[in-house]
Amino acid sequence: MASRREFFNAFRKPADIVSRQVSKEELLVRPPYGLSESLFQSECPACDSQACVASCEQKIILIRADKTPMLNFSKTGCTFCDECAIACPSTVLDLEHKATAEDINARFRISTEGCVAHNGVICFSCKEPCIDDAILFNGMFNPVIDEDRCTGCGYCMARCPTQAISYIATKIATIDKEEE
Repeated sequence: MASRREFFNAFRKPADIVSRQVSKEELLVRPPYGLSESLFQSECPACDSQACVASCEQKIILIRADKTPMLNFSKTGCTFCDECAIACPSTVLDLEHKATAEDINARFRISTEGCVAHNGVICFSCKEPCIDDAILFNGMFNPVIDEDRCTGCGYCMARCPTQAISYIATKIATIDKEEE
């Protein structure tokens, strides 16, 4: 008899293939409240404090080789606690723009091949942590992500037992200061 782990791992393979096909540059997701990508590129490399990393209770902010911050959803998601923006010594992350910059620049997708619910197994692992009710089910199966409700917090991805949820980075939605 196969173990529960072997059962879930059978669904993991398609999701792993999809995630390997997406380049690492496409997976660059920034902390919330970012004003513009150009500010991340110009201000963050000069910041030695890494205050955003230290302030994150979820420990999902990492500093890349180019000294800019990114989010890692492998273990948990973002609570939008504001601490990274409060700690930011520059205006890269700014609470003043919370209303327009709260959503994280990522769009999540559920792999129908890797998702156990899409394959007839009752599983609500992704729905349970979603406080925005952005994951909708057709009955007990076939979850989809409502992009209008999704804030990109990443909790669904961290909780999926088969890693069937992936994301792509999107352009930061706020206007660059140079364009104002």
